Amino acid sequence: MEEVSPAKVPLPKQILNSKVKPINRIILSEDERLVLNRISQMIHTVTIKDTHFASSAKKSRAIILNPKEKYCSGDKLIIQIDMFDYLGNRKTYGGDFILARIFDPTLKAGTSGLVEDFKNGTYYVHFTLFWEGKVYISLLLYHSSEAASALWRARDNDYGLIYFAGTFVNRNKSVKSECGFKLNTVKEVCEYKSIKDHESFYCIKQDNFDCGTLSILQSNNRADTFLRSIEKPLFERENRSIDIQGDFEYINVSTCTAPPVPVLRNCTIGMQYPFPSGYVLQNKWRPVFCNIPNITTQDQMYACMKDKMVYLYGDSTVRQWFDYLANALKGLKTFNLHRPGLSSKLFAADYKKNILMFYKKHSHPYVASNFYFVKDDSYITNDIDGLAGGSDYVVVISLGQHFRPFPIQLFIRRVFNVHKAVERLLLRSPDTKVIIKVENTRELNVDAERFSDFHGYIQTLILKEVFKDLPVGTVDAWDMTIAFNSYSVHPSATVVGSQISMFLSYICS
Repeated sequence: MEEVSPAKVPLPKQILNSKVKPINRIILSEDERLVLNRISQMIHTVTIKDTHFASSAKKSRAIILNPKEKYCSGDKLIIQIDMFDYLGNRKTYGGDFILARIFDPTLKAGTSGLVEDFKNGTYYVHFTLFWEGKVYISLLLYHSSEAASALWRARDNDYGLIYFAGTFVNRNKSVKSECGFKLNTVKEVCEYKSIKDHESFYCIKQDNFDCGTLSILQSNNRADTFLRSIEKPLFERENRSIDIQGDFEYINVSTCTAPPVPVLRNCTIGMQYPFPSGYVLQNKWRPVFCNIPNITTQDQMYACMKDKMVYLYGDSTVRQWFDYLANALKGLKTFNLHRPGLSSKLFAADYKKNILMFYKKHSHPYVASNFYFVKDDSYITNDIDGLAGGSDYVVVISLGQHFRPFPIQLFIRRVFNVHKAVERLLLRSPDTKVIIKVENTRELNVDAERFSDFHGYIQTLILKEVFKDLPVGTVDAWDMTIAFNSYSVHPSATVVGSQISMFLSYICS
């Protein structure tokens, strides 16, 4: 059945059911629940009674495990972290959220580390030494295990962290109404429902306004919090995103006699990749599992994009791709759609090279202080189901940032629905190229309950887990932004350029 949404409005009686009550919780399928259970097992659940017993970066210790007199490029480096609380007591459980990185500012180099949690207060951080020279080590205790546990519990609590305001329009009259995934009201509601995807969004119905006249949405943070009073100090800036100090400043890495480096195949759709999936050197991303061909000049980029229809679906971090490509390819002409508010759609075309590029934001939830038109809105699943597909089609999907303030079940349901739509697309058109861009890190001083990178990390794991069975390409923006030391929701042009290079390598193959 066709989706019932503000973008495609059937008769009001098919939208409005006065007896409908907004759902309190999404009932997950067995497959969805399995993914949730796997993620839940990674998070240590603890009820804190005194913040002095939380993990302290300043009290904790890091040492190089089995240090060597000489390190060679290609060697492994293992750092052992022993976690202590604010009183200096040894921690006896794990679950701390640690972001690890090695880097050299002179070489503009960096790569992330793989954190191994022994669940007893001890961690190993595994690094690969990809370059020679000085290697500095950064171990960031982003959140203590107590803070991570609080975020996980609070996120499961309710939908009330974000307020959605809808505007209904009837000729020269308009009225505002509260909207959302759950509404505490006894009034009639308009249900905007995707029957095939089992997803719904609601607005309180206003007198003399049909449900189909919902025209504009915008959002704001509520003053609500689901954190307990005792937990709130854990999220003050001085208690999170703090470096764990070690008995080292840096190590020196030399070039040593080593076996010849294997020749990597060019990056292609469907390749499996490790973590870390690459490293940065001279501000350029270098994957470790495949080779990015030299695609830097306008002519080289055009060679990949020629005769392609590129569909970019998601949030503003993939809209950055649209802007980057539109600026880099001078023949691409962007259409002015003359729409105020948030740009829900963007079009660009190059008639000489036969290129069409299209960006469209994903549907609810979209968290933005600027208003946007819901008539431009539809679920990604609907858009993908409307594509014929083929060798000249490229589909890029990015989900994450806007889902962080909502229960994780909503994100899991959306990812599974998009996965099903991609699966249908690849069944009818197996030569379509589909690329998943996972989300990236963002500002360290952001409102942690709503937008912490802890939420982003969990969602990144879910995306990778759900899509691992499909022949898609992955741009691991999470890994890249840690390596680049980028803590911005909208990374710099240098970071986006590396993401684009990875993207182009997939569609050039």
